Amino acid sequence: MFYLAAFILFFTALQLLVATANLFLKPKLNKNPLQSNPLISILIPARNEAENIGVLLTDLINQHYQNIEIIVFDDQSDDKTVEVVSALSESDSRITLVRSGGLPKGWLGKNFGCYSLSLHAKGEYLLFLDADVRIGGDIVQSAVAYAEKYRLGLLSIFPEQIVISTGEKITVPIMNYILLSLLPLPLVQLTSFRSLAAANGQFMLFNTSIYNRFKPHEQVKNCKVEDIEIARYFKTKGIPIACLTGNESIRCQMYHGFGDAVGGFSKNIISFFGNSFMLAVIFWLITTFGFIPVLMTFSVNFFVVYIVMLLLIRLFVAIASHQRILDSFIYFIPQQIVMGVVMFRSFLNKYFFHYQWKGRSIG
Repeated sequence: MFYLAAFILFFTALQLLVATANLFLKPKLNKNPLQSNPLISILIPARNEAENIGVLLTDLINQHYQNIEIIVFDDQSDDKTVEVVSALSESDSRITLVRSGGLPKGWLGKNFGCYSLSLHAKGEYLLFLDADVRIGGDIVQSAVAYAEKYRLGLLSIFPEQIVISTGEKITVPIMNYILLSLLPLPLVQLTSFRSLAAANGQFMLFNTSIYNRFKPHEQVKNCKVEDIEIARYFKTKGIPIACLTGNESIRCQMYHGFGDAVGGFSKNIISFFGNSFMLAVIFWLITTFGFIPVLMTFSVNFFVVYIVMLLLIRLFVAIASHQRILDSFIYFIPQQIVMGVVMFRSFLNKYFFHYQWKGRSIG
């Protein structure tokens, strides 16, 4: 019991160290001007996104940087996605709509959409955005300036997550907690280790020449967590990448309600642990029930230190990911319970069911 409790204390201290690094040492976008005036292709795969796509396109039209082309790939939507995009394209010639001819065998929908978009793009940079992202300020220009400065092949940004309902508050922040307490983001850019790689498909900016050379979406065409796999693939090829947390200029409401969030996160939560269910479960057990061995083994003073570390981790993660600090404490225990639920759901999806996304089974 002593060794278990000691390991839990050490692991928690390591989490705190990572969370501290991600708060105080994380790379940031600066409002640096571009050294040139490159054409930037903004590429948006969309399937039944009528409620979102118009708002995002308006955001893009209003960006200060104007040398852009915007291409939307309609993935056989059966709502009014096409009508919304077509109407906006009539008022802004930079907007183009590409229609899917059907999903080829062996591909997942989003991966094929992104790959198809790349074939139509003419820009020096390719920025893939999810349709439910909201952007403002100079985020496009700032991202490209950052990528140019550090000669990156890929720059990915985790948007600030909009959470409204209680169901969203006990689910959505779980991903930030896992990411920012396990992965030191500065090392994503500074090291070549494949294990230190992360990306978010909601915002992925590629250097076009590198993208066309390696065709990453084709490499992961049947992978449902394509963003992380692309980041790892680039690492193995020695291509510089960076992953940042966002600011007020990029936001997203990924899911609407508890059920939607649990279903969505069950698709990718295991990927944060190298696709190992065992490591994921061990992490959940340590972070949920670790207080028991510590309390049984060590003095009250050690237990107090352990609790303080847990609270500081939550505090630093909340600040770094722009979440409400009070919520991070109020929903501490429910989030841990839901993490276990999501992992169990992920296990069921992998071995007994199939994950569904907008009417399609993606394995």
